[in-house]
Amino acid sequence: MRLFRSTDGWWIERGGLFARLPAFDLDEWLASPDPVGAIRILVSAHSPAGTEPPPARLPIGSQEVWAAGVTYLRSKSARMEESAAAASLYDRVYEAARPELFFKATARRCVGHGETLKLRDDTRWIVPEPELTLVISAAGQIVGFTIGNDMSCRDIEGENALYLPQAKIWDRCCALGPAILINEGVDDLLLSAITMRIRRAEHVVFAGATHLSRMKRTPAELVSWLFRNQSFPKGVFMLTGTGVVPEEGFTLVPGDEIEMNVPEIGTLINRVE
Repeated sequence: MRLFRSTDGWWIERGGLFARLPAFDLDEWLASPDPVGAIRILVSAHSPAGTEPPPARLPIGSQEVWAAGVTYLRSKSARMEESAAAASLYDRVYEAARPELFFKATARRCVGHGETLKLRDDTRWIVPEPELTLVISAAGQIVGFTIGNDMSCRDIEGENALYLPQAKIWDRCCALGPAILINEGVDDLLLSAITMRIRRAEHVVFAGATHLSRMKRTPAELVSWLFRNQSFPKGVFMLTGTGVVPEEGFTLVPGDEIEMNVPEIGTLINRVE
């Protein structure tokens, strides 16, 4: 099952059939004790309205967006490449018991499928990062998944690790979508792959992919750390790190189109300006 947000509200897709959920509220859903059970009841109560997917909008309510870093070996290598001074720091994070977790965005700083991301004007090296994103209930349950683009300024972070918030957070710094895949088996999804292509003037200038099973840490482990001494009364979104990193020296430029795909979730496409 996939949950879509559209211009006229929320829709559910199951088996290629779409039904509108007129009274659905994401905040209330994630605050409920059993969101997956609740969505199954909703599906049974609403008849399919068609086979065409609704136009996808940003699938988030009032939730914060958090992120995990250095969860793939490729990500560790990339972070070490960007900052020779901090190379041992990232190596230690990859091997440590405690993961790197950081605040990424509020809903207003995010965009949905088809919307435009913004490039910072004080960076020379900015890249997209395709990441499996967990949709987590107030009780800490992983109730769904979407795709996240964790835009990152590698030169700013590489200059000093303390600049991480500036390298990660600004207006329109994150894309989410196109849909929320309801969690009916984490292990099954981790057998899938996440891919990214970047087009410039209709030419593919970067393409890469990785299997989600290559994450060093499990989704449940990341959630358990995120919820230590924190509460999220209306749930939270969490990006889980990237294993697809453009080669050193590659940077986005205005007009680039970024396409990210997880087959079970869909395809997230955004341009940058």
